[in-house]
Amino acid sequence: MQKVYWHLPGFCYFYKLNTKIIRLMKEHPEKFYDGYEIGSVYGTFPGAIWNGGRAVFGVMSKKDIKLVLDNYNKLGIPVRFTWTNSLLEEKHLNDTYCNLIMELANNGRNQVLVNRDVLGDYLRKTYGSVSDTEKISYTKNGYAGYMDEFGEATSGFAFISSTTKRITDLGDVKKELNGDYALVVLDYDLNCDETTLKALEPYADRLEILVDEICYPHCPKRKDHYADESLMQLTFDKDTRYECTNKMTRPSFAEAMKRPHFISNEKLPEYIERGYHNFKIVGRGLPQDMVLESYLYYLVKEKDRDFIKKQLLQ
Repeated sequence: MQKVYWHLPGFCYFYKLNTKIIRLMKEHPEKFYDGYEIGSVYGTFPGAIWNGGRAVFGVMSKKDIKLVLDNYNKLGIPVRFTWTNSLLEEKHLNDTYCNLIMELANNGRNQVLVNRDVLGDYLRKTYGSVSDTEKISYTKNGYAGYMDEFGEATSGFAFISSTTKRITDLGDVKKELNGDYALVVLDYDLNCDETTLKALEPYADRLEILVDEICYPHCPKRKDHYADESLMQLTFDKDTRYECTNKMTRPSFAEAMKRPHFISNEKLPEYIERGYHNFKIVGRGLPQDMVLESYLYYLVKEKDRDFIKKQLLQ
């Protein structure tokens, strides 16, 4: 059976929700769709200036950072950092807090989403890179990760090209796939583009699809929005929040389902049959009830949703 990997949002903000559903998938596999596994939990620790996509303010202690990382890794789940700030320059590379996070997570089990080459190059050089095509996946003492040809656990991170780059040209997507990336997250505007999906089938196992993006199709302001969130993160200025002209009154999963790029449960088997098996659920900066609803919809068999929801809300 082809395994399908789901990448969940907010490893820190939705920590309790995420760890609960991961444990429930282990305890009650019969209530979840066959072959589904959690591929990673993505997001950031608060206050990290390398973070992009959605600004997250605050700070966490070294002890608490390590606790979160260890708890996910013990469950066999990679933590994926959203180091996608689109305004980063060389002067930001020596940030003490962000480098501390990388040092604590550098065990060969975790991942990094990148937007800027200046940061990606620095991280590869400083912490090392692992790739599913170069390393053998393993689980040891409850930890998921990689080992080298000698059977030893390795350090380094799997690098993933972020959807925040807004790469919508087919040739540019293929160029990105030729880079040092374990995965490339497809721009949501290409989700249902048959010409693109057909052309990318040979690379399907290295592409990740964002299934329930709430943004409007072909939004001309999306890249500006990312830049604004990046500036807020760099300057710690949450009072200059970007006001999107297309913003919903309150984001909801029901509204996301109306988007032309939404991928429904009925359509998912078509993608899986074509070799696409990495899917990302949106949620950073969104209400937890919307994220919960998306988890129930995508991961849980319809007849078992009430039971799993009750467990998650306890």
